[in-house]
Amino acid sequence: MYYWTKHRAKFLIITLCAALVYSVSQGERWFTPLTQPQAHDLNPPKYFGDMVYDISSNPLTAEGIALGRALFYDPILSYDSTISCASCHSSYTAFSHVDHALSHGIGDTIGKRNAPPIQNVGWHKMFRWDGGLTHLDAQVMAPLHNATEMASNLHLVFERLRRSDHYPALFEAAFGDTSISTRRFIDALVQFQLILISDNAKYDSVRRGEAKFTAQEKNGFKLFKRNCASCHKPPLFMNNDLTSNNLPIDSSLMDLGRYHVTQRPQDSLLFKTPSLRNIEYTFPYMHDGRFKTIYEVLNHYNTNVMPLSHEEQTEIYTFLLTLSDYSFIRNPDFAFPR
Repeated sequence: MYYWTKHRAKFLIITLCAALVYSVSQGERWFTPLTQPQAHDLNPPKYFGDMVYDISSNPLTAEGIALGRALFYDPILSYDSTISCASCHSSYTAFSHVDHALSHGIGDTIGKRNAPPIQNVGWHKMFRWDGGLTHLDAQVMAPLHNATEMASNLHLVFERLRRSDHYPALFEAAFGDTSISTRRFIDALVQFQLILISDNAKYDSVRRGEAKFTAQEKNGFKLFKRNCASCHKPPLFMNNDLTSNNLPIDSSLMDLGRYHVTQRPQDSLLFKTPSLRNIEYTFPYMHDGRFKTIYEVLNHYNTNVMPLSHEEQTEIYTFLLTLSDYSFIRNPDFAFPR
């Protein structure tokens, strides 16, 4: 008994060390991190309705969002490390690409379509102008492989992330260990994009009973509901569908929209209906960025879709400005991480 008591501490230490060596040799974690990822609640307005994205499959955490934000703004995702997601989706313009009609990729390559804004994507049933992708998880990966965007691949990106000074720690904070995988990469990018919720425009203040429309805005909303809301349905101002608005085809692009996905003649020139939230900031407009101003868009509809007097166009324009969410485009949590 004396011998056991005397050497008990030494025995326990040797046993613990042996167990530790075995666990490490088997590639297992032998400890539980002191801090667990912090859950993040979205709390969108109830009038937005249920999200399309199944958030239970990718629970949001502060650490996952921070990782996704870092990835979103990092050009190492592109083949030549020059293009980030933010290159075509600037937070200051509701995550759209206002300085070019068509998106630009590595090597100054030019795409065929205008980069749409990223906002309220958790409620989208389809993505891209032709609706060719039906899940946000797929959408966040598409630019990575596109030859006229990032022209990259996961093997290259993961090697860079593993060699970086900070990404292993970010992955560990978000997911519990430093392993970098496709699933974790996608989940982090999606988590950041899911928090990009625009719900604080004047329109929202009116819905919450905190403000009132001016007489001109009120008239514009009436005209909008009568002429525009079948495609741009409030409160998200989209309908998760594709439509034709009688735009003549651009012969230099020959973009036939949905037809490129289905090869069905009846789908020719059908394009996804964009949300009109933050339309003030997201010019140029249409799938090919052909219109530089909202008034050009309204004039197209007046000529080719539905007649609108100059006064009616002005009132609709005035209402559309109530969809501008300044707090969204200036939210420091959405901007480049400092």
